[in-house]
Amino acid sequence: MRPAGVAFLAVSIAMSMPVDVQGQTIGEVFRKVTPSVVVIRAQGREVRATGEVRFMETGSGVLISPDGKVMTAAHVVHSMDDITVEFLGGETVSAKVVASEPAADLSLLQLERVPSDARPAKMANSDAVQVGDAVIVVGAPYGLSYSVSTGIVSARWAPNTVYRTMPLAEFFQTTAAINTGNSGGPMFSMTGDVIGIVSHNISKSGGSEGLGFVITLNTARQLLLEKKTFWSGLEGQFLPDDVADLLNLPENATGYLVKSVAKGSPAETMGLRGGNRVVVIDGQDFVLGGDILLRMMGLAAKPANLPKVRDELSRLRPGEPMTVTVLRAGRIMELTGTAP
Repeated sequence: MRPAGVAFLAVSIAMSMPVDVQGQTIGEVFRKVTPSVVVIRAQGREVRATGEVRFMETGSGVLISPDGKVMTAAHVVHSMDDITVEFLGGETVSAKVVASEPAADLSLLQLERVPSDARPAKMANSDAVQVGDAVIVVGAPYGLSYSVSTGIVSARWAPNTVYRTMPLAEFFQTTAAINTGNSGGPMFSMTGDVIGIVSHNISKSGGSEGLGFVITLNTARQLLLEKKTFWSGLEGQFLPDDVADLLNLPENATGYLVKSVAKGSPAETMGLRGGNRVVVIDGQDFVLGGDILLRMMGLAAKPANLPKVRDELSRLRPGEPMTVTVLRAGRIMELTGTAP
């Protein structure tokens, strides 16, 4: 998702929703929760037909602990080189990714420091949320910081029922407006508790059409806090068998094509390399010139082994060894590193 513009505006609040049973208006809930909401600005690199270019991503997030942990969407920060987080008063601090699960579009940031006027949000049990409940979403649509939208939970979707690329995510569907820049921001109940992390919307027109998808907070809690999914800093794709053959992978081998490697990430420390040119094979773009992972933690690099690889990496303690086998410029190499 790319921001259409980055501007700081005063808050605009629609007051058309009814007061909830505890007597809090939308405005009251908004003022209660904004000290926990952040705007995320990240800088990354990607390879296009014209070569490598730098780009900026704007998203949102929510502070969930006094020591500076922020939940957001993986597609906003996962493979970025530089991340800054802006709070309500305009104070900006640096952040780094400490856990990430692209298969659920979730990442956890650790702030360099926490501003004195910031306040962690209260996290709810999202299993208690019902279809039809009123909700509010706070974020930075199109870079317009601290904007609020309102709606209801219109459906709940079990994992692996909406998107194949996000099989681990349980989703709320919501009528609250979600646009570019809302990604990673919190969805709150009318008591001001976080119940989900905004992922994306489906739109034929390019605008909001009432098909917003939000990862449930219990999914985020499980993957980012309880399990603390390992962050590699890699972005890439598994190769179809026919493309693997074209690229001269070993017989019967599949591979994971490395597109980009975030600066300062465990993958960069191991020496993994991203691609440098785009080629089209059977109508599909592939970024070539980088490493192709053949084995990860001793397991073949294929989609069926991905859960096992995730588990192996998540169990690593700081300083324990990590190993990958790669195909680089026609040579098979083994790279080693240590868990952060």
